[in-house]
Amino acid sequence: MSAWIRMIKDEEADQSLLETLKLARTPHGTVDNVMRVHSLRPHTMKGHLKLYKSVLHDDSNTIPMWFQETLGSYVSFLNGCDYSFANHWKNAETLIDSKERSNLIKQALEARKPELIFEGKELEILRYAEKLTLNPSSMVKEDIIKLRMAGWTDGEILEANQIVGYFCYANRLLNGLGVSTEGDVIGYYTGANQK
Repeated sequence: MSAWIRMIKDEEADQSLLETLKLARTPHGTVDNVMRVHSLRPHTMKGHLKLYKSVLHDDSNTIPMWFQETLGSYVSFLNGCDYSFANHWKNAETLIDSKERSNLIKQALEARKPELIFEGKELEILRYAEKLTLNPSSMVKEDIIKLRMAGWTDGEILEANQIVGYFCYANRLLNGLGVSTEGDVIGYYTGANQK
């Protein structure tokens, strides 16, 4: 457990915090530092959990899970957030379920050249994500028009927009408080269950 601010351990938590930590437990039975860093203000942990689950783990989302995780990984890489990149790239790798393809994707993202592996609508949304992450004030209506022309529906554009926004929030939370993966189990999934 590591951050620049105090994080409350399970054994030090009051009943209210224990209930909130219970909501934040991963399939591994642990509470990742990205959530535990909220332990001094459990109400923000609840809000973060609700946002996270609605953006990445809602059954009504239509963007495939592997690509949601890839998009979040790219935003995290662009923001220099090692914590989110480590966790969400591990998720993407698991969901892609091909070491060769995932290696090629990772290399392209780290080179900031998604065009090396992606094309069409996936490439356009990655370009949108990069612009929104690095230059949010430069966004224009034409950015959305390009996505529609590439084949994205308005609902999917909203999903992608929320993924970018969520990761920008989480990346700043993590980087701003010095949260590390120390003590975390990296990755959320235990096996591929690609949507």
